[in-house]
Amino acid sequence: MKRISVFCGSSPGAQAAFSYAAHQLGEELVKRGIGLVYGGGRVGLMGEISTAVIQAGGNVIGVIPEGLVRKEVAAVELTDLEVVPSMHERKARMVEISDGFIALPGGLGTFEEIFEVLTWAQLGIHNHPCGFFNVNNYYDNLITFLDHAQDEQFIKDEHRQMIIIEEHPGRLLDRFLSYSPPIVDKAAWAKELAKKPKR
Repeated sequence: MKRISVFCGSSPGAQAAFSYAAHQLGEELVKRGIGLVYGGGRVGLMGEISTAVIQAGGNVIGVIPEGLVRKEVAAVELTDLEVVPSMHERKARMVEISDGFIALPGGLGTFEEIFEVLTWAQLGIHNHPCGFFNVNNYYDNLITFLDHAQDEQFIKDEHRQMIIIEEHPGRLLDRFLSYSPPIVDKAAWAKELAKKPKR
């Protein structure tokens, strides 16, 4: 595993624990010789994790759309900063150069990014691990909703299980390194659902 994309807030959030966790994850990546791919900004948790990786001597690639260079205050001290024309190209490029995807705490952009790569994993567009660094239970309500969607048969058991959730960066990366993508027989799944009685 050469590089992992980390999606996270351009805000530091309300708790100091979020920034601390971003530093922890950055340092853990460097310890394992894994490079960071992220959104290219130097503010909020984006700036925290990139700074942590740079200070520890790691490799950082930022990918940022032209329209956000000023808004997110693009970092300039990175190993490489790629400026792309659009958000779509940003995400496509991050997927192209990454071997896994982690969501730190963040807002709408973070949610959208992690769920897009999860959807691509479900569709077999990539076979890389995707997970949430659940700092101070930030994602607990979302995890509950994912379990609800699974119970209501909108998420297959295999696809729910491929979503890695951990509260410690070391355990999260351990699970990334041992990850095997699920093999889902869609026809068999549809037949199984047809047999189940509706509530």
